[in-house]
Amino acid sequence: MAALTLEIQNKEGKSLACASGGQAVSLVYTEAYQEGDSISLHSDRTGIYLILQLDDAMESEFVYLASSPLVYTIPFGEKHISYSPKAFYGDRHLLRARLASEDEIQVRKNLARNVYDQHGDPGLFPHAFANVETRGESVFAARNAIDGNCSNRSHGPWPYESWGINRQDDAEITLAFGRMVEIDRMVLVTRADFPHDNYWVRVTFTFSDGSTLVHEMEKSVEPHEIPLSEKKRVEWIRLSNLIKADDPSPFPALSQWEVYGVECPKN
Repeated sequence: MAALTLEIQNKEGKSLACASGGQAVSLVYTEAYQEGDSISLHSDRTGIYLILQLDDAMESEFVYLASSPLVYTIPFGEKHISYSPKAFYGDRHLLRARLASEDEIQVRKNLARNVYDQHGDPGLFPHAFANVETRGESVFAARNAIDGNCSNRSHGPWPYESWGINRQDDAEITLAFGRMVEIDRMVLVTRADFPHDNYWVRVTFTFSDGSTLVHEMEKSVEPHEIPLSEKKRVEWIRLSNLIKADDPSPFPALSQWEVYGVECPKN
C-alpha cells in the first residue's frame, strides 16, 4: 500500500490545497490558478505505476513514477497554447491519482503516451526530450510527440502541436521509459500541413540494447506503421538521422510517436 498526496502550491511554496490517501487520492481545488502555481504528487513509494489525472479537462494517463515528489508546473501564457484552452481553466478543478491495477499494468498498450510530460527530469515516465525544439516554443516541444494527440493537418497551437526541428539536420528526439519494457510495434504520425510541411523519406531508430532500425517513409497524412521483426526489451529509443524529401519546404515535423508493448517483469 502506498501513501499518495496531491498538493497545490503557489510560487512562494505556500500550500493552497492538499489531500492524501492510500492507493487513491483526489483533490478538489475551488480557486483559479495563478501564474507560478504548481501541483505536487508525493508518494512514500517509487518505482510504481499510477493512473494520473492532473486536470479534469485532460485525459487520465498510465504513468511510471520513478521519484517523489513529482512537481508539475501549471502552464500559463505561451506555455499554455500547446494544451486545450479548457485545461487548467476556471475556478473548479478535480485532480486524481491512484495505483494502477495489475490488469492495467500487464495489458498491452501504447507505452509512449504521457500528456503530463514536461521539460527537465520530472521523475515521471514516459518522457521525451530532444536536442532542438523550434525557437524554444511550446507548440514545437518534444513532449507534444507523446501527448496522445494525432491531429496533423496543420501546425501551431493545440490541437496541432508537434515536435519541430528548427531546420536542424542533426535533430534527434529520445523517448525514455524509465524502466525496462518489451515492445513489438511503433507508429509515427508525421505532420502533414502540406504544402507548408516537408516530410522525411528515411529515419533511424536506435534502441538502448545497441541495435538500430532504418525505416523508409513516404509523404502521407496517415500514420506510418513500423512493425518490429522481433520483440525488443529497451529502456529508451532515439529517433535520428532524419532525411528530408527533396521538397521546397524546410519544415518536416513529428505529431506523434507511439510505441506498443508490455511491461517487463521486475526482478
